[in-house]
Amino acid sequence: MPNIQILAPHVADLIAAGEVVERPASVAKELMENAIDAGASTVAVEIAHGGLTFLRVTDDGKGIPASELKTAFLRHATSKLRTEYDLEAIGTLGFRGEALAAIAAVSRIEVLTRTAEAELGASLRLEGGASGELEEAGCPLGTTMVVRDLFFNTPARLKFMKKDAAEGAAVFAVVQRVALSHPEVSVKFIRDGRQELLTPGDGQLKSAVYAVLGRELALGFREVKASGEDMTVTGFASMPACCRASRSWQFFFVNGRQVKSPLMMAALEEAYKNQRMVGRFPGCVLHLQTKLNAVDVNVHPAKTEVKFGAERAVFSAVYHAVLSALEGDSSHPQAVLKNTELPGVRRQDSVTPNQIPISTPVRPAQAPPPVPPPVPTVVQVHDSTYTPPSGGQTISRPPTGEKASFEREALPQRAEEHSSQRERCSVTLVSQDLPAPHTAPASGTEEQSLLPYKEPDWRLAGEVLNTYIIVERGETVCFIDKHAAHERMNFDRMKAEGYDPMAQTLLSPAVCRLSPQERDVLLAHRELLEEFGFEADELGADLAVRQAPDYLDAADIPAALEELAQRLLATGSADPAAARDELLHTMACKAAIKGGWHSAPQELERVAAAVMSGQVKYCPHGRPVAIELTKKELEKQFKRA
Repeated sequence: MPNIQILAPHVADLIAAGEVVERPASVAKELMENAIDAGASTVAVEIAHGGLTFLRVTDDGKGIPASELKTAFLRHATSKLRTEYDLEAIGTLGFRGEALAAIAAVSRIEVLTRTAEAELGASLRLEGGASGELEEAGCPLGTTMVVRDLFFNTPARLKFMKKDAAEGAAVFAVVQRVALSHPEVSVKFIRDGRQELLTPGDGQLKSAVYAVLGRELALGFREVKASGEDMTVTGFASMPACCRASRSWQFFFVNGRQVKSPLMMAALEEAYKNQRMVGRFPGCVLHLQTKLNAVDVNVHPAKTEVKFGAERAVFSAVYHAVLSALEGDSSHPQAVLKNTELPGVRRQDSVTPNQIPISTPVRPAQAPPPVPPPVPTVVQVHDSTYTPPSGGQTISRPPTGEKASFEREALPQRAEEHSSQRERCSVTLVSQDLPAPHTAPASGTEEQSLLPYKEPDWRLAGEVLNTYIIVERGETVCFIDKHAAHERMNFDRMKAEGYDPMAQTLLSPAVCRLSPQERDVLLAHRELLEEFGFEADELGADLAVRQAPDYLDAADIPAALEELAQRLLATGSADPAAARDELLHTMACKAAIKGGWHSAPQELERVAAAVMSGQVKYCPHGRPVAIELTKKELEKQFKRA
C-alpha cells in the first residue's frame, strides 16, 4: 500500500484549478464577474481560436492597487470576505478568492491595472502560477486581463477541449448571460476580430434583451413584474405562441447571479401548463431579488447552483409572477399578410409590436409520394372512383355494360380542386410495364386489357378534428394519426432511397436567431445541411438561410434549424450515423401532413392504405400511428352489450 503524502503545492493548485476552470468560458465568466464586482460600467471580452490561445477582458472598474497585485493571484486571497459571518449574506459575484489563482495555474497571464488614485498603472506577468516582476505601466483606469495558452501545462485537460467554434460559442453564451444579469453594464464581445455583441448599458433590462436575444425574440416577450414581502420577480417571459424547441432561451438570475435552478424552471413551465404546445418550451429572462441570507451560493465551485431557504416561496413567487403576466396579456398575435409578386412564393413581412409573422397553413395537397410500382391499364367510367395506396392514381370502375375509354388526366393538386371533381373524375393510364393477356387485338389498334378491380377489406369512413383518419374494417374501427403515419412513410422512403430534396433559393434570406451553440454546430456541419437542402451563412450573431428544401415554408425555417441544431448537439459528435437518422426524423416530420390541417381525400386514402396494409405501425419516434376500437367495446359504451 503506498504511503500517504501531502501533494506538492503545484500539483494541488492544478487540481484546484480543474474545479474552477473547465474551459475558456469559465475563465471569461470569472474575469467578467470580477470586473462587475469592481464597479465597472463597461466590460469588453475579446477571444481568438475559441479562447484557448487568447482571451482578453477589459473593464473600467476600480482597478487593483499595485501593492496588492501579486497577492490577488494567491489562493484564497479576496477583498470580498473578512469573517465567517460574511458567508451568511454574500452580495458579490465572487467571494472564494480562487478564480485568479486557478486561471494563473493553467495559463500565461498578463495584467494591466490602475486605480483612480495612481498616476501610473502596474503590469504583471504570470506563467503556470509563477509570478514575474511587477512593473510600472501607462494604462487607463480599470483592469485588463490577457489569458494566453490555456491548459498549456495540463495536456490531460487540453485534449478534452472541443473545436474552436464550440469553445467560442460557449464563451459567447457566458457573455450573453452576464449582459442579461447586469443591464447597467455595457458589454462588448469580439471573436476573431469581429464584434458580435454590444449592449447599451442603460440599466434597462429590455434594452439588454433586445441586444442579446434579438428583435424577433424580444417582440415575443411580455414583461413580468411582481413583488412580495421578501421577494421580487422581474423580467420577461415569452408568449405561449413564441415557445421554442429547447430550453436554451431560459435565463434565471438570483440577486444578479446567473444560476441553473430546476426549481425556478419548474415554476416557469408550470405557469404555461395547458397553454403551450407539447415539445415546446417557454423562453424567459427572470430576475429574482431576495434577502442575501435566504439563498446559499456556496454550493458549487462554479457558483451556478444555489439553495433556497424557502423553496416553496420561491416556486410560488416565480409561478404567480409569470402566470399573472400571461393572464394579463390581452393582446393577440396578428398575421401580417400581403400579396406576393410571384405565385407560390411567400415573402417574409416586417412585424410591429404585438404582431407575429404567422404562416398560413398552406402546403402542397400531397407530399412527395413513394415511387409507385408499374401501373396497370385502367379505364374511365362515370360512377365511382378509388385511389390505390401504392401509386396514388385514381382508378375509375366502369358500370356493367358500359364501354370503357382511355384518357390521361392530372390528379387534383389541391383539396378545393378535388372537391369540384368528386362526382366525375376521368383518369387515363396507359399500360406500358405489364404485358397484356393473349387476346386478339382489334385490327389496327394497340393491344390493351382490363384488369379486375379488387375491393379492399376496409372502408375509409372519414376524418375528425382534421387530424385522425377513421377506417372501418369488419367489426373494428381504426383511428389513424395522419401526421405520425405519414411521417413514418416519409422516413422509410428517405432511408431506403437516400434523401435528395428539391432545394429552392429564397428571394430574400431567412434570418434565424439561434443560441451561440446552435449556430456554431450548424456552421460546423454545413455539408450535412447541404445534403438536406439548406444553404446558410453567418450574419453577425445570426444565420442567413439562402436556400431551403421546397417542402419547408419560409416561416418554418428557424424552427426547423433550431431542431436540427439540438439533434446535432445531442448526437452529432458522438455518433454521426445516429445524428443522420435523427435528422431524417426531423426532415420526415417537417415534410409530413400536419395535424389540424385540411387534407385532400387522396392523401387520407393513401395514408390509410399504408397503415391498414401493415406497412406502417409506428412513427420514427416510436409512437403508435393507429388505435383500434372493436364493435363490442363500442357497444359496451352504449350499454348495448
